[in-house]
Amino acid sequence: MTAEKTIRSFKDLKVLIVGDVMIDSYLWGTTNRVSPEAPVPIVNITKKEHRMGGAANVALNIMSLGAIPIMLSVVGEDEMGSVYLDLLKYRKMSADGIIFSKERKTSQKTRVISHNQHLVRIDNESIEPLHKNDEDLLIDRFHVLLSKEKIDVIILEDYNKGVLTPKVIHEVISIANAKNIPTAVDPKKDNFFEYDGVTLFKPNLKEFIEGLKLSSIPEAKKTWLRAIEKLRSIIKQKYTFVTLSEDGVLIENEGDLSFIPAHVRNIADVSGAGDTVISVAALCLALQTSPTLLASLANLAGGLVCEEAGVVPISPDHLIKEAMDKGITN
Repeated sequence: MTAEKTIRSFKDLKVLIVGDVMIDSYLWGTTNRVSPEAPVPIVNITKKEHRMGGAANVALNIMSLGAIPIMLSVVGEDEMGSVYLDLLKYRKMSADGIIFSKERKTSQKTRVISHNQHLVRIDNESIEPLHKNDEDLLIDRFHVLLSKEKIDVIILEDYNKGVLTPKVIHEVISIANAKNIPTAVDPKKDNFFEYDGVTLFKPNLKEFIEGLKLSSIPEAKKTWLRAIEKLRSIIKQKYTFVTLSEDGVLIENEGDLSFIPAHVRNIADVSGAGDTVISVAALCLALQTSPTLLASLANLAGGLVCEEAGVVPISPDHLIKEAMDKGITN
């Protein structure tokens, strides 16, 4: 399948995204003086905004690429939980997978910005693992969604906020494998070895080194393969896909290892690049593309979003044009 046909085929794929959602809140204002109470600036707020963040940003990427995202997560019975529901409705996304809990806060990251300078971030959230009742409700909802929807691929998006407990992870991957639904994970350190049987495992370089407790960055191909096989002996992943920042990405399958270099970019902001990479990789996984095409398109998409300030999903047409310009055909 060519790159263009692959990207066009993203349309109408259904993607279930399981993980930690959050609200990214922004307070913009002006600063003209320092507080008499402490040596800090006084910010006069002129604008407020709430955006979908965390795993919900992956959903935005999936939608922007033409596919259909369905979120499965737990939020609090609080003001930000209601805000999240409103944001879903605004984006015309399904709320069937959202569970409201009295045991948790909805994760909120509030950034205060004055004269384009980020002054402070305030976090208000629950980070402990799901309460058992909420865990059971999430797993039950997972089964309901699979019975109602034809899911093409599942993304597990872990931000270490407690939604992806070992029990949730094991149940999702086990049932997905039984139903031949591919799974892709963007892991964090805490649950690094819990993704037994996942189809595509996508850590960044730092997570890979820390997770496997490597003493240094692998350099030789055989050193990489040895580390990947150590990981496979534990979680039995099919594909290993590691993002290498300015050095591009690598992908491995059955001992076949490929390095895809990064394209030269004018970097404006790396925010959200990982969410874009896992989104494109998962859609390619659903279409059973070659590992090299999967890695090439995901690498290209991650670089594209870094040229934009802020978290900006990309469109299929933009990705196709860039693939053609860079000579990525199949």
